[in-house]
Formats: sequence, structure tokens, C-alpha cells
Amino acid sequence: MIRQAKLTNGIRVIMEPMDTLRSVSIGVWVNAGSVYEKGADAGISHFIEHMVFKGTARRSAADIAAEMDAVGGNLNAFTAKECTCFYAKVLDEDLPLAVDMLSDITLHPALDEQEMEKEKRVVIEEILMSEDSPEDKAFETAGAAYYSGTVLSSAILGTEKTVSAFSRDQVLSYMARRYVSGNMVIACAGSFVPERLLSLLEESFADCPRGSGDMLGEKEPRAGKRWLFVQKDTEQVNACLMLPGFRLDSSENFALAVLSNALGGSMSSRLFQKIREELGLAYSVYTYPMAYRDTGAICLYFGSGEKQATRTLELALRELDRLKGAGLSEAELVRSRAQLKGSFLLGMEGSGAHMNAIGKRLLLQNKEFTIEDTLSAIECVTMEKVNGILSRVLSPRRAVCAAVGRTRGVKADMTALLDDWMGRK
Repeated sequence: MIRQAKLTNGIRVIMEPMDTLRSVSIGVWVNAGSVYEKGADAGISHFIEHMVFKGTARRSAADIAAEMDAVGGNLNAFTAKECTCFYAKVLDEDLPLAVDMLSDITLHPALDEQEMEKEKRVVIEEILMSEDSPEDKAFETAGAAYYSGTVLSSAILGTEKTVSAFSRDQVLSYMARRYVSGNMVIACAGSFVPERLLSLLEESFADCPRGSGDMLGEKEPRAGKRWLFVQKDTEQVNACLMLPGFRLDSSENFALAVLSNALGGSMSSRLFQKIREELGLAYSVYTYPMAYRDTGAICLYFGSGEKQATRTLELALRELDRLKGAGLSEAELVRSRAQLKGSFLLGMEGSGAHMNAIGKRLLLQNKEFTIEDTLSAIECVTMEKVNGILSRVLSPRRAVCAAVGRTRGVKADMTALLDDWMGRK
């Protein structure tokens, strides 16, 4: 059973004891991400995620790694557009160590200036690595255009220019604004005693600065036809088409998930069967939905050789039109629901998956997550609900397409296709 509590300083805690496990996963979730960054701060949330592992007042970077390795645990972090999460997975007997280490790195990072200079170079290499991945570049380019004019258009990693210029005072100032009790959630799932956990958290997080939480509005993306071509010397043209989705708390996300799964979310999906299996035009072709607090989208991606790229795009657009006109078949609906339920349940096996689910849900939506509610919502997706979102989701006038790779030879033909398709209602 999921329980909630609040520490004396205001940090929210959500717990899910799981008696059948020996592991326990715990995460500190913070309202800190690229949506909260402006100008020179671009990429600072992600940079902080790196820096906390470079040492604290009590531990060196080597100490942090050695202490967690000594118990066979895992200590890590990730940064997204709307949040940062620092997490650990350990045996239940080592939960006190995990709590102590998480509080140490999130509340007392040393932020040594020499280490900062070294880590700037590491992050810049990460930015360059992303630039070298045409698939990543396609998604990043499409996302920046689709969310143009909103805080969601910013890259999580920042830029070489902003990262190179970060100062210690700048990092401390950002942390003082974001790393406060009202902006934090601590989530724990697995083998633990809730009362004992709360006692550990009260002690370890007692000196977390108090502060009220705040969440920025992201706004809906602007309508309009947009396509972008980025020339890179790659073997394939990598294309990402973004279409409208729904905000994170919308019940329509379940209908969208069923629709996306049938369109390109599985090996039996329309796009996979047509483009890869039947015609052999691409190795990778898929769709997936994504949702943020105030908005969302569905992404369609394919990577195809220069000679096949225009044909692949044409077939993808044709399939979108066919789907918009006729909808899913009953067999597709039933199969897609079953696939989603199965993959969801398989993905939830383990304390880490449960910690991620309950922590993210509470931080971003201020709600509890339960497996039962999710399964029920998937099962309740009907043909009527799917048909009800088709015209809004498959809207050419609100689409964005980015193509990255050897685009010079295909730009004219792909532009003509997109111009015709995006001009439709």
C-alpha cells in the first residue's frame, strides 16, 4: 500500500513497501530541469547533476563511488526537462547508507572550481556526442521547433557556450532557488519499514533549505507548418515528425498510447509491418507519445537511406491519413491494449520502476500512482475514445518535421511532400 508523509521541513515523502523483495530503491526528485532555465543558465540543471558526484564536504568523488560499490548498490541520477532525480538501489540492510549518501550529494556538494572546469569539458563532450547522433539530433531539432516560443524548446544539456561559462556562484544561486523543500519529493519502494525510513529522512534531510515549490507553465506550441533539414555526412536520413498530444494529467493519454502502439509502437504495428517488413525501406521506424505538465506530443521516427527516404516519408504520411480517415480496426484496438498492459506490467517488476513511477507522479502531478489505476485506464480505452482524438492528434497543420543526414538530395522532394500534407486541414 502506498503511503504519503511530509518531513518537518516540508519535503514530501511517498512510500511503497514491497515485502517480497530484498532490494529498496529511493530517489530524491527535484523541480529542476531545462524548463526552469533562462539565458545563461541553459544546461545548469544537468551540470549540477554531474557535479554532485564530484565530491561533498564529507566525501570525495572516489569515496562516493567506493562506498556504494562496497555494498553492491547503484547510485545515479538523470535530468529531464521538468525534473532531476538522484537515486540509489541497494539491499534493504543498506538503506541507511543510501539515505545518507543521497542527502549528502543533493544538499552538500562541494562544487570545487577545479572539478567544475573538468566537468565542463565532460558535459561539452556529451553535447558533441549528442550532435554526432543523427537520431538524437532529429528529435532535438524537431522538439525545439515544435515547442518554439516555450520553455520546452530548450535543450537539457545546454550549449557549449553556456556550459563553458558556468561559475560556482551561478550554480549556488540556481540551487538556492530550486533545491528547497517545497520543490522536492523523496520516493521509496521495496523492502523497508516506513517508520524507520521517515526517521532516517528527518535526520539526514533536516538541513534542507525551506522554500515553497513552483511550477512553470509551458504553454501550447504554436500552430503552423514547419520543416527543417540538417545536413550531416551520415549514411541515412533520420526524420522525426511531431504531432499534437496531451498534457500529463489528461485521461486522453491512454487513448493516445493505444493509438501510438498500433501505429508504430510494436513489431506488429502498421508502420513497422509496412515500411520495414513488407518493403524493407528502413531498419528503425517507430512512434511514441510524450507528455509534460501543460502539453504533449506524439513522435514518429524513421531512419532510411537517401534513396529511400522520400518514399518512406510518403508512406508514413499516407498511413497517418489512412488512420485519420478510417481509425483503428477492432483487432488492432484489442491487440494494442493487451500489448500495453503486458509491457507495462513487465516494466514494473522491480523496486526501481515503482520508485520512479510514484516519485515522478507526485512531483509533477501531485497525485499518487497505482498499478491498478493504470491497468484500468488502459482497459477502458474504447474505439470511441480513440476515434475522439484522431482529428486533434493527426493534425497536419500543427506538425513539425526535422530531417538530419544526407538531406541535400532529398530536400526538394521531401519539402514538396510536407508542403502538400501540412497544408491540409
